Parts: sequence; C-alpha cells; structure tokens
Amino acid sequence: MQQLLGDLMQMMGTGMAGGGARVELARTLAHGVAAAGEPEANVDPVERIALEELVRLAEMHVTELTCLQVSPVEVMAVPAGSWAWHTVEDWRFLLEAATETAPAGGATPGAPGSEALDLGGLLGSGTFPGGAEDEGRDPTGELVARWMTTMGPMLAAMQLGSAIGHLARATLGPYELPVPRRAGDRLLIVPANIARFAEDWSLPIDQVRLWVCLREVTTHAVLCRPHVSDRIRELLVQLAEAGAPDTAGMMQRLEGMDPSDPETLQRLVGDPEALIESTPSPRQARAAEELAAVTAALLGFVEHVLDEASRRLLGGRGALAEAWRRRQVAREPGDRAAEALVGFDLGPTQLERGVGFVGGVLDRAGEDGLARLWDRASTLPTPTEIDAPGLWLERISFDGDQPA
Repeated sequence: MQQLLGDLMQMMGTGMAGGGARVELARTLAHGVAAAGEPEANVDPVERIALEELVRLAEMHVTELTCLQVSPVEVMAVPAGSWAWHTVEDWRFLLEAATETAPAGGATPGAPGSEALDLGGLLGSGTFPGGAEDEGRDPTGELVARWMTTMGPMLAAMQLGSAIGHLARATLGPYELPVPRRAGDRLLIVPANIARFAEDWSLPIDQVRLWVCLREVTTHAVLCRPHVSDRIRELLVQLAEAGAPDTAGMMQRLEGMDPSDPETLQRLVGDPEALIESTPSPRQARAAEELAAVTAALLGFVEHVLDEASRRLLGGRGALAEAWRRRQVAREPGDRAAEALVGFDLGPTQLERGVGFVGGVLDRAGEDGLARLWDRASTLPTPTEIDAPGLWLERISFDGDQPA
C-alpha cells in the first residue's frame, strides 16, 4: 500500500502538476462525457448558414432594443463534444483559481518543497514529516492524507470536465451559464440540442432557432461589456479560491483515520463531505450574494429583451417561454452540476428577482432608466438593490421621470 500510494503521489506531483496538464485532463473528460464516447459528425453546412443569418437578424434587433453595441460575431455550429472542448478552454480561469491558489494553512500540494512529495519521510522506517518519529505507528494513514491532498488539483480538473460534459448534452448556446468567454468574437451553438428541445416541446424549429439566437446575442452583448465581464470573473474567481480545500484541515481529519479499519473507510467513501469544510466562509457568502444580484439583473434584462424582440419577430413567445421555464425546472442533477460547481443560482427564484427588478426600473424610469444598468461597474445592482429597484435608481442619481 505504501509503495502504491507513493508512486501515485509522485505521478500526480510531477505529471499532473502543470496547469496545462490539468486543462487537458478536463478537456478530454468533458469531450468524452458530452459525446458519450462516440465519434461526432460535423454540423450540416445548411444548418450553420441558417444560424448565421438568424444571428445577423438578432444582432440588428438587439442593438436597436438595448442601445448596446453588438459587434458581429463568428457563429460556430458545433456538436456537443466540441462545445465542451472549447468551453473548458474558455473557463480555464476557474480551474486555475481553484487549483493554483495555495490553501490557507499549508503549502500548495505538489509545489516544490511541499511535504506532499517528501516521500522519504513517509516511506522511511517510522520517520514522519517534521522529524517526528513513531516506530510503533504505521505511516500508511499519513501517506493516505498526503495522497488525498496531492491529488486535489487532478480531482478538480476531473470535476470541472465532467460538469461541462454533462452541460454540453443539453445546452443550446454558449451562455447556458453566463460565464464570460475568452474568445469574445464567437457564439458556440449546438444545433442538435436545439432540434431536440423543439421536438420535445412540439415547437416550430425555425422559431426556436431564432429565439435561441436572440437570447444568446442579448447575453453576449451584456457580457462583452468589459466592466461586466471583469466583475463576473472577479466574483467567480473569489468563489473558486474561497472554496479551495483547506489542506491543513483536511490532513488533520484524515490523520485520525485508520485505513485498515473497514468502518473508517466506509465512512470516508460514504460521506466525502466530512473531509472538507462545508460551511461557507464570510468571503464566499459575500461573493455569492453579489454574483446572484448581477446574475438576476442579467436574467431579467434578457427576458425583457426577448419579450420585445419576440413581439416583433414571432408574434409573442408564450409557448417558447413556458417550454423554457419547464425545462429549467425539470433539468436533471447532472445538468445542474456545472451551475452548482461554478457558483451560479439560475433557478426560478433568481429569474423572478431579475424580472421584478427590471419591471420596477421600467415602471419608475422607463427604458431610459433601464439603459443605465450596464453603463459602468458602479451601476451594477447590489444584493439589496436587486429587490428594491427604487434604491438602485436613487443611487445612480436618475431622476426617475417617465419619458414623455
């Protein structure tokens, strides 16, 4: 057991230490999960051309309705596996934040000089790291603890890859989760998922395609505002860093376990959350609240634009809106894994908060007031203001008069 764990630690501390290796692991797993291990055919060029035309139409109407500058984007119509592959690269900043931040109270696992790779102290005859000797104690328990903390970055990469892979099976476009993309000049759209959504809810495929393009272009227009994307990235990184395992605390809990005791191992496997601190830190809670406020405002804003654009182009979107709402409520846990992992809450309550905020702004200040929402970083709503749009309007010094 000691030899096996030592070999595994050596491998993880060297072969998997680099950030590029972890991203590659996440990409490979994400693609495999999304494609279900099967080869994927290229998207029919006819579908790609149709989507390109609809995106151009959506860009024109979103620009007119929002006064946001919507730059022309490249439309990438891709299968689910390719969507997952590109998404891991776009989201790699989350993986880096979770795995390359030195945990409080201990050295970064696998870093030069860290005890996680000091195998001599672990495998010697009763000599443990720090110089403490206890010849009557089997070092295997200590070795298990070191191994668990060393493999943390590898497990984080696998977790992100798996979550993105499952998300790719259902996503319609790039912003199923509103994470700003590294490549801000393209839209990743999955035609097969759009067709399945239309079929599942008995909706005309052409209307669904246009609705998806309107939704994704609107979200893209907001997230391409540098101060908006920077703020969301900042909050996501704070959540990822604050949620990184406390290596020292994890080791203290593991050191008390006897790996030769079946009941101990059963508790370890049956309740893995016992190894980590599940209570959110004040920093986590604050970042989560601020992210929820910005996200709710974005959800409400997108709903408003979709309502207006759909009245113009689709004669309304009653059936589409209801199908989307039911889809969000009925999603499987695997489809929600990425949402929970990243730190978003995109459930019905958040949507209602956002719609209520946007509606309150429109009632008090009209479209001119709503246009201030994405002006600059200081006009993004706070957790208190998202439930009290009047406070937001007062803070940004808008006079609140309705347009004539």
